[in-house]
Amino acid sequence: METGGCRMGTAEPGAPAMITLEDLDGMAEESADSAYHSNGSSPDEEAAERMEDEDQERLLSYWQSVGRGHQVDVPREMAQPIQQLTRNNNPQERQTIPFTLIQRKEKLGDLLYEKRQYGKGKWACIKMKEKQYEQSICLGFMKLMRYICEQNSSGLYLGITIPIVTIVHTDESQSEMRQSVTVAYYLPELLQDEPPHPFDSDIIIEEWPSTIVYSRSFRGITNEDSIMREINLLAEILENPELCLQDTFIIAGYTNPAAANRHNEIWFLQRP
Repeated sequence: METGGCRMGTAEPGAPAMITLEDLDGMAEESADSAYHSNGSSPDEEAAERMEDEDQERLLSYWQSVGRGHQVDVPREMAQPIQQLTRNNNPQERQTIPFTLIQRKEKLGDLLYEKRQYGKGKWACIKMKEKQYEQSICLGFMKLMRYICEQNSSGLYLGITIPIVTIVHTDESQSEMRQSVTVAYYLPELLQDEPPHPFDSDIIIEEWPSTIVYSRSFRGITNEDSIMREINLLAEILENPELCLQDTFIIAGYTNPAAANRHNEIWFLQRP
């Protein structure tokens, strides 16, 4: 999941436009230009600080406008993390979580699923239980965003890793999704040995064991209906779905949650 605004299902008529990665890239360029001209051409430090504040307010106002259209409150305390994440929105600097590919299952040239092994690793995790799935992942990621953007014991920007994952639970019959989810951010490799401590007590650093997953890609928004559809589809495709956990799954997000055509994956977890 790349950083961006939050989309709460289908927008109502007249709702603000979605924040896209192109918007963030443009904002980052504008922010850099503002900082360059204020610091490079004006000796007045107060003027530079004023431009910095205006830039921060502009970004926050934009995010709040989108949030209001989708029942998400973006608090003022998000202003600095939003600005920092926007300026650091460089695709080349995003780390992909490492894994070993075990098998690719194809049919008539189409990829049905991949079997992968992820090594043990440390994750920053937060449990959420909002009424709607997308509210949970949006609000959960805002908390993780603050942790990534210096609100940690190192005082440093930690960097983005992809995918951002969400653990979801269903009933045993896989007919209904539970409200409680866990949103998780994989710590970059350089921070795995000594992860910075989060200031937010709701964020817990966990070490996940090595796990074999069966992964299938899908596009579009993620909500209760689309997730249950993808769970049922992968269960039909797998030769032995009973080898996997029957009530716990992972949604992996590789692109901005506000993008119209998101790149997601559903992961089945092989039993230990």
